[in-house]
Amino acid sequence: MRLTALDSHAETVGLKRGQGLAEARAIHPALVMVEEDEAADKRFLEALADWCDRYTPLVALEGRDGLFLNITGCAHLFGGEEAMLREILLRLEQMGLEVKGAISSAPGLSSAVARFDASRIIGEDEHERLLAPLPLAALRIDDATVQGLAKLGLKQVGDLLEAPRAPLARRFGTQLLLRLDQALGLDDEAISPRRPVAHLSAERRLAEPVQAEDDILELTSQVAQSLKPGLEARGAGGRVFELVLFRVDGKVFRLKAGASRPLRDAARIAKLFAERLKGVHDDLDAGFGFELLRLNVLRHEVFDHAQKDFEGEDERHLSLADFVDQVSARFGPECLTAYQLRESHIPERAILSVPALSHIFKPVPIPEAAPLVENALIGKERPLRLFRHPEPLEAYAVDVPDGPPIRFRWRRLTHKVCHAEGPERIAAEWWLEGEDAPTRDYFRLECETGQRFWVYRQGLYDQIANPSWYMHGIFA
Repeated sequence: MRLTALDSHAETVGLKRGQGLAEARAIHPALVMVEEDEAADKRFLEALADWCDRYTPLVALEGRDGLFLNITGCAHLFGGEEAMLREILLRLEQMGLEVKGAISSAPGLSSAVARFDASRIIGEDEHERLLAPLPLAALRIDDATVQGLAKLGLKQVGDLLEAPRAPLARRFGTQLLLRLDQALGLDDEAISPRRPVAHLSAERRLAEPVQAEDDILELTSQVAQSLKPGLEARGAGGRVFELVLFRVDGKVFRLKAGASRPLRDAARIAKLFAERLKGVHDDLDAGFGFELLRLNVLRHEVFDHAQKDFEGEDERHLSLADFVDQVSARFGPECLTAYQLRESHIPERAILSVPALSHIFKPVPIPEAAPLVENALIGKERPLRLFRHPEPLEAYAVDVPDGPPIRFRWRRLTHKVCHAEGPERIAAEWWLEGEDAPTRDYFRLECETGQRFWVYRQGLYDQIANPSWYMHGIFA
């Protein structure tokens, strides 16, 4: 067993990362050791990233024990860069963590200084001066490259600054020079936030933490009201909202709620989260209270300014929208479904079941009406609902190759057919299933008991010796 991480006190007594545990105990017998748990460490780092979301939405994980925060345009909200850095470090230390941080124009430089120097604000003219005395590991290069450079007598970043670049690139690759340029700010380095950035966001910082659900909903309504001007400026309404609650001890709760139609009304937005809070029940532990509440608009769409008619048609649609929103917020978006038309002539692919929350109020294009001809709809009747998966059955047919069955057995019951219509032939979609996919012949069958079924034969007799039969739906 070897040491993988040390605090500052362990470093002062001469312990080093990578050192054997037995050797470390010989140097310092009172050593307190905790076995490493990578999964738990990652979860803890992600929890810290959630906590840092109060300062900027652009938070990214940096290695196994660091965070990148893009604070562009955010520092002035906390009294400037120095005040912001001081507050972040102080609050994390109050949580019992030993942390260091640095602010600069280059993420690589901030990482190097925070890990191998002291917490500070770095000016634009200090890049080389601060990097030069740092070890090569500060450049975030692999251990093999560090050891290879050490054999050449290059142990500090300053040694690389004076060395010719072409031989370094030939021997160690371009990654070494890329990391050096990123640390110097000569090459841009993108920070990929771990969470999508909201289109619109508003928050309320509280002087006194709140715990009661009614207080949370009242604050949600107030914050939602402040989002309205931004939505109006975009001519949009929110479809997916996220309520973020920051607890005083650092725990962060995220609640998402969707709407079936674009929303701007603060009362209706708060009502969504009223149902959402009822759905989570005891999972939302307020603890000592929430000190910060934020409302994000994760998705928005064009807002429809349709005028109400004299019969109150808009109120009827609004009532249905309220029902869909409230039920989906409490029981989840999958609890109510609607059907979406797809461009396919295979029955089970022509209609797709989707959450009603996202589809029920979307306009469906209506194709141009075909000229009316007598009996044009004969042979097109189909069940309103189909089985999710067609069920096999045993059928006996006399009039082959195209005739319907005269008797079939399905779910252990035998049915005798007294009337039949068909076949309705549907060719396979060869571009999806291949050129050898079998053709289907559909039949509407009525049995002696009055039941009506929709069955099909998979394959033609001139293609397959014994085609299979399937039950696909039942008529009401």
